[in-house]
Amino acid sequence: MSGYTLSIIACGTMGQAIISGVIQAQHESLQQAEAAALQREARSRTTSGRASPTSATPLSHPAVSALQGQGASSSSAAPATAVAGGLSASQMTEEDEEGNPTSVLPSRYLCTVSRPESVKKLRSALKPVSSLLSDPASQLTLLGGSGSNVRAAREGDVVLLCCKPNMVKDILAEEGMREALRGKLVVSICAGLRIAQMEAWLDIAGGTKIVRAMPNTPSKIREGMTVVTPLPPSSTPLDKAILLALFTSVGRCRILEEKHFDACTALAGSGPAFACVFLEAMADGGVMMGLPRAEALELAAQAMQGAARMVLQTSTHPAALKDSVTTPGGCTIAGLLNLEDGRVRSTVARTIQAATEHASGLGQTKKN
Repeated sequence: MSGYTLSIIACGTMGQAIISGVIQAQHESLQQAEAAALQREARSRTTSGRASPTSATPLSHPAVSALQGQGASSSSAAPATAVAGGLSASQMTEEDEEGNPTSVLPSRYLCTVSRPESVKKLRSALKPVSSLLSDPASQLTLLGGSGSNVRAAREGDVVLLCCKPNMVKDILAEEGMREALRGKLVVSICAGLRIAQMEAWLDIAGGTKIVRAMPNTPSKIREGMTVVTPLPPSSTPLDKAILLALFTSVGRCRILEEKHFDACTALAGSGPAFACVFLEAMADGGVMMGLPRAEALELAAQAMQGAARMVLQTSTHPAALKDSVTTPGGCTIAGLLNLEDGRVRSTVARTIQAATEHASGLGQTKKN
């Protein structure tokens, strides 16, 4: 078995975003590795006057470094190269003595939906990225209908639970599910649902390791922001390496205590929707002042992206960046005062507060 199987139960919008980002990352890494190998071979020919076989040397990645630093086995298999977070990572393809995968990125994906007729829709949604797989027929399996969730849990090495919070209890109660998840790493992206609740439903005496993650939809283009809870004490260094490699391959990843997750859900999970409202409003203003719609949207989107990248890449406070654009008597200060008159600052902050409070109740209600 090469790599491990990632099962995505209830593969909706977020599940599709994650699998799309991961597959794109792996494909890009393979292309980079092939290009690097060709460059080394060309240099070798130049210096030796004859062709000599070379192999791609995998570059480092934090998840792999952590794995290797813990003394994980790297017995005899030759590494292939996979990407995570824009950096190449060694995707080990061997198995341990018990036949368990020791790769930090998946080589097979198994996705479920609630109804058989939804499989066709899911296949269409994943078509752009499934074509990047070397063998889509064997590497990507889509299931729908009765028994599909349990099969996915049984065949998966890592299980990503992507359903709505009010569906989790019923899914975990499906016949055979508890046994199928025994001893495995289960990653829940269900907003508001506490780990303790899922542990009680599953009876984790069987060794099931549950963590929470909160990614967002920009993961689809590998610009996501994911927050994950610390792994339980029973987890292995490989579990941590797998978790980090999975989510850093689709963007940024932070480990935070579970008590922060409702706020993370509001800020990172719902944040793209809030940003789009502001983005749309800026574009509308441009249209109001005579700009064509397409150009207005492009200008607004690039302005927001550029500002965000400056904050992340320079660690400069947003207020300092704002002040650097604001000149005495200029158009920027005129616009900023209008925002202050409209209480935009407090409205946005209260929006995060309201979304956080709503997220905290999602795991306890029957209606979202």
